[in-house]
Amino acid sequence: MKLSEKKRHLLLVFGITLTIILAVFASSVIKTDAYNRKIHRELLSGSDLFTEEEAADKEISIRAVPRSSTWTKAFDLTGKGQKEHNYQAFTYDFSITNNTGDEVSDFKFKLTFSREIFLMSAWNGALEIHQKKAGGEYVATVPDLREFHAEEYELATNTFDGEVLIRMKPGDYLIYLPSSGMNAMEIPIEPYQGTVPGIIMYMPIGENISESTLELDYTFHRQLRSEPLFWVSLIGLGIWMIALTIVVITWLQIRKYNERHERDNEIIQESIETFTGFIDAKDPYTNGHSNRVAEYTRMIAKVMGYEGEALDQIYYVALLHDCGKIGVPDNILGKPGRLTDDEFQVIKSHTLRGGEILNRFKSLPNVGEGAFYHHERYDGNGYPEGKAGENIPLIARMICVADSFDAMNSNRVYRKKLTKEDIIQEIEKNKGKQFDPHIADIFLNLIREGKIQCGS
Repeated sequence: MKLSEKKRHLLLVFGITLTIILAVFASSVIKTDAYNRKIHRELLSGSDLFTEEEAADKEISIRAVPRSSTWTKAFDLTGKGQKEHNYQAFTYDFSITNNTGDEVSDFKFKLTFSREIFLMSAWNGALEIHQKKAGGEYVATVPDLREFHAEEYELATNTFDGEVLIRMKPGDYLIYLPSSGMNAMEIPIEPYQGTVPGIIMYMPIGENISESTLELDYTFHRQLRSEPLFWVSLIGLGIWMIALTIVVITWLQIRKYNERHERDNEIIQESIETFTGFIDAKDPYTNGHSNRVAEYTRMIAKVMGYEGEALDQIYYVALLHDCGKIGVPDNILGKPGRLTDDEFQVIKSHTLRGGEILNRFKSLPNVGEGAFYHHERYDGNGYPEGKAGENIPLIARMICVADSFDAMNSNRVYRKKLTKEDIIQEIEKNKGKQFDPHIADIFLNLIREGKIQCGS
């Protein structure tokens, strides 16, 4: 996979990951908002409500605890001149406790009476009074029962010893609405804190409101940081940013390395091309031969799946395949007539010289294989070692085809270059003899597809 493709895939992964993180964050926001909008409800009565034990296992616990009372009065409800004290006053503390790590943003409770009572006072919050009347119900909200003025309402009341009391019959109810004012500050209720609204009521001596029912409604204000998904998204974003930073730094280092590598490659290529230029200059008829063979070899390798640095290395090895000719005398190298056996042996020795020269070239792996083995034949009748088939290094088999083609496609001192048809025929004829059949077929396809031009 090319670096640019890897970058695109990596960017896609980062994009998908960021989308997931943002989706988790959005889910945490939505979930928190939905939780804060939800109205929670508790219905309590009897021992669940009128107890001194706090139910810490609930989100919000409420207890109605009466204080002991010595207040008594004579309530003459029948007009018969009641003198003995028959009613007593109780202060009921409604202790509301927040047992969670979230803030209680609001609450209210509805207290429905099972027997007749008289409301005397209440503090901090307002009371919404619901009294049954013929044909319906009368509702009035009293902001502060301590400053109650009966003439301002149509509530059922009684006056005893100068005190005006609100008369609540069985089935009547009140709704307590907490105050957020600075003096009361009943809402919000901080995590693990509480508030204690109080109501003073008169009832017959010896009786209580333990059979009454209380319905508590409350809402929370949960901070976003209290939502686990928020921390999941935050941690995920932190990891994502660290990973992105590492990737960016790595990319910058790779780009710097690639730039340096490209400069090094340019220096290597220019050095090799300069050296091969000296070799080609020894014979004007083969000038440019090394460059052409290197280019043809690279084209073969590319079809075979090589790419990147490996492809560059193949090109350089092919470029140096004739370096041993530097030691061949010019009179032999450029001789127009037929070579003697001794002269041919000198020519053949360029493979050995090339291998020896490149043996000291350590920066390119196996660089000497091209120079040493490119005159080996697939059938084993080549030189210098007579290797055959797959025993010949692959790079040498590639160069063998490219080198022979360039010889056939070039004018020489002793002949003109061959036609395209003759070149194709020669390559076909020598498949499995001089040439690796598979590599020969690749090269023939390149010619037929017009990617390699040849012929007079």
